[in-house]
Amino acid sequence: MSMFSDGLDKAVERSFTRPIPKSAGAQMRYLVKQHKGTRAVAQMLRISQRTVERYVKDQIKKPRKDLAARLQSEVKKRWQPQVRAKAKQTAATSTGLVIDTRARFGYTAAPGTTDDARLRHLTVALPPTYAARLFEARDQGATDQELQNIAAEGLQEIYFKDGGRRAAGLLVEYTDLEHIHFDL
Repeated sequence: MSMFSDGLDKAVERSFTRPIPKSAGAQMRYLVKQHKGTRAVAQMLRISQRTVERYVKDQIKKPRKDLAARLQSEVKKRWQPQVRAKAKQTAATSTGLVIDTRARFGYTAAPGTTDDARLRHLTVALPPTYAARLFEARDQGATDQELQNIAAEGLQEIYFKDGGRRAAGLLVEYTDLEHIHFDL
């Protein structure tokens, strides 16, 4: 996973109305119910089918660290699909997305202006069109670079060009990403 994909996932997860199951057994039972069987869950988690059955029956209670992380990740991906879809839909159609980032921003501008790249910390509300593009690209398996390009375009239009009111020929470069955080 990538910084952008993870950030978008975490933003959607904050809209969950109930926490995911806590115990390994409860998480395993949830996945078995979702996949309608233990074989698919075993393949997904890269463990034996017998191990899955033992977690389901609470014969094993404490998974190894790597398995616990995979198990939690898989449950989070599938948890509350309607709430997840509604949060994405709302962001893509009405509320938009808030992006908080610290990165190096440079731009190509007219001669005589400052076009040196420098680290900036920005918190910008992107309109629904950019939220829709980010979620759509994320769902279609876009790379981190492709998601970063969409975010850079949004920051360029909304923050640097102020929605078309200034800096008409400005092209923003968004590099050396230190952190990114999304909110719905």
